[in-house]
Amino acid sequence: MRRIDVLGIGLAIFVAGGLVYLLLQFIGLDSVEAGIWSQAVLVAGLVGWLLTYLSRALTHKMTFNQQVKDYREAVLQKRLEELTPEELAQIQAEIEQEQQSSAQDSAQTQI
Repeated sequence: MRRIDVLGIGLAIFVAGGLVYLLLQFIGLDSVEAGIWSQAVLVAGLVGWLLTYLSRALTHKMTFNQQVKDYREAVLQKRLEELTPEELAQIQAEIEQEQQSSAQDSAQTQI
């Protein structure tokens, strides 16, 4: 997120708080009660945003994590495309050999 975006969001929240305050005064609350309730609305919004942020951070569904995952996949794809057919066949043979040895090891542990 760019700095200008952060400033815009901050200004929007500030203006929204003022509008909620004015709306509550228009409804009939005095200035103290309207101030308290407008602050309660803003705090509830902040807590709600914080909970969504924490859930995205804990489940690794944030933009940065997705970018890192996409980058790693692109690097692996590029390396795969750069392999010669001989190197690719050698790697496939090694993978098959490892799979067979792990299958034999798991079969022996079950006995």
